[in-house]
Amino acid sequence: MQYTKPMIDLVYEIRRRVDANMKPSVKMANPDVLKELADYYQTTKDTITKTLIKELLAMAGDEWRQLLEPTPAAVEPPKQVVKVYRGQTILVEAPQQDQQRSELLITDMPPEKPMRMYRGHRVIV
Repeated sequence: MQYTKPMIDLVYEIRRRVDANMKPSVKMANPDVLKELADYYQTTKDTITKTLIKELLAMAGDEWRQLLEPTPAAVEPPKQVVKVYRGQTILVEAPQQDQQRSELLITDMPPEKPMRMYRGHRVIV
């Protein structure tokens, strides 16, 4: 990959702004400098540094710019669910995936004939 003069200036400006532990790896002699800056982009909170890294990777090409996009991780089910009962909001543990599947299987089955009760006793018909 060929570095242009604006790209070199951006690398020097980014090196000036990054943390002390990152500075040794941000130099033109490092062949993995763009990969390391893409990783650093995800962790840093400095907006100016993020903007400079984004600009540098945009100049490098589309394949480098794609490193900034977060990879779609597996969507985890929520661990807790908000329920409202008689105006009170409560936080309860979410049912696990296996429980949800078994509940779906149970609901797919035809309902049994309801049991008739009279004064707490079962009525036999």
